[in-house]
Amino acid sequence: MVSRFAGGVAMALALMITSGAQAQETSTNQVATNTAWSVFEDNDPRECWAVSAPTETVNTKDGRVVAVRRGDILLMTFFRPGAGVQGQITFTGGYPFAGGSTVNLNIDGTEFEMFTEGEWAWPANTDDDAKVLAAMKRGAEAVLTARSSRGTQTKDTFSLLGYTAAVEEAEKRCQ
Repeated sequence: MVSRFAGGVAMALALMITSGAQAQETSTNQVATNTAWSVFEDNDPRECWAVSAPTETVNTKDGRVVAVRRGDILLMTFFRPGAGVQGQITFTGGYPFAGGSTVNLNIDGTEFEMFTEGEWAWPANTDDDAKVLAAMKRGAEAVLTARSSRGTQTKDTFSLLGYTAAVEEAEKRCQ
């Protein structure tokens, strides 16, 4: 599978961002905050994105809740006008996903599949991005369930409060 995730710059920036409050301290390109979502803008390359950290994380192995060390856990929507990217949904779970696995994205009972590569996951194509984006705008909560390369099952819950305003702000800034 060919990666849809375009660019090391966005990956590096994403690794700097952990939450709205911390992002303000570590990144100088935050331009807005809408409830659980923050908006960032960068010029080289030109890109804007809405991002949020989970409100709840549960890690299990063999049916038992376990403590694990994970990096940044982020759900994002990107706009990169120079690359023709308009509303790309991206998730990083803070660990390498199991090879060949997918991430289940459940938005208020509607399920989507995200493909994985390393620590990143995204819908298969731009049509699926559009479907997920529309569901996130209508939804209240997104739950992402995945499996790590070590066999840990993870379940990350994100609030979608403020998502519509944040994604519209990001899109407006990167038209």
